[in-house]
Amino acid sequence: MGIESVGTLHLWVGFILFVILMLALDLGVFHRKAHRVSTREAAVWSLVWISLALIFNAGVYAYFGSEKALEFLTAYLIEKALSVDNLFVFFVLFTFFAVPAQLQHRVLFWGILGALIMRGVFIFAGAAMIYKFHWVLYVFGVFLIITGIKLLFSSDEEAHPERNPVLRLFHRLVRSVPDYREAHFFVREGGKWFATPLLMVLVVVEATDIVFAVDSIPAVFAISRDPFIIFTSNIFAILGLRALYFLLAGLIGQFRFLKIGLGLVLAFVGAKMLLADWYPVPIAVSLGIIAGLLTLSVVASALFPDKEAAERLTRLPTYVPPTSSASPKDAAQDEK
Repeated sequence: MGIESVGTLHLWVGFILFVILMLALDLGVFHRKAHRVSTREAAVWSLVWISLALIFNAGVYAYFGSEKALEFLTAYLIEKALSVDNLFVFFVLFTFFAVPAQLQHRVLFWGILGALIMRGVFIFAGAAMIYKFHWVLYVFGVFLIITGIKLLFSSDEEAHPERNPVLRLFHRLVRSVPDYREAHFFVREGGKWFATPLLMVLVVVEATDIVFAVDSIPAVFAISRDPFIIFTSNIFAILGLRALYFLLAGLIGQFRFLKIGLGLVLAFVGAKMLLADWYPVPIAVSLGIIAGLLTLSVVASALFPDKEAAERLTRLPTYVPPTSSASPKDAAQDEK
């Protein structure tokens, strides 16, 4: 007996084709030219992605019943909430690397494209492990509780892009130029290819998403064991992440209690996973608890705003290219 899923081959192929079509429209039509994404444009796209997710949720309800529909909605809510917290990391990276506003969408587009592939790999690997080794659920549960507790006591000041090991490895292995060259990831100068800082930002974003996936994927397995439900809810949340970033960019740092809410959510789903064999929590109850915790954290953030958040963001570090990094000038010297 294999892994049970409502996703038939036709549904999988149809959904993947839908994602490819939407990405092609996004980059090839609506964002073919690099430009600064306005708040209005971001709001429209956020509404589009949320509406598509809810329409898909309605389709799940119509064809597979209320249980699967609640699983999708709860998983989507968890992924969406975790992505809001992750937006701060994107803000720190864009500030650190001084990414021009008109280039930020391009970085997020290709970063999210890579995230779609990685999430698919993580989800299928996780589903296979759980099917073969039931005790993996308990490992996930303990991990989520520990992650939730760490999130409760973490702070935004802990983000230090300059210490990222991926960034250090990139400098060691890749020749690069110190300045941006429009929307190019690579440029050819002096007969050699060089990476631009835009590629460096993309690599760090991709590496960061792997860390995000390690937190979020186990959390969704506490809600559903159906790979199709888990994958589609993840993908819809990720597809709306770019628009959400540009919509909330001006408010980054204002959700002072969101980490507390997310920490409690992760701890709850971890406990739910540990107790599933003895006391399974109904999916409707899980949805209510998760939605309630997130709502309380957002309301508390609005009622008790962090007045020093904006000032702290101005003190974020900025990227300084290492003097040892190869450049077109260095390449010319080498050729001589």
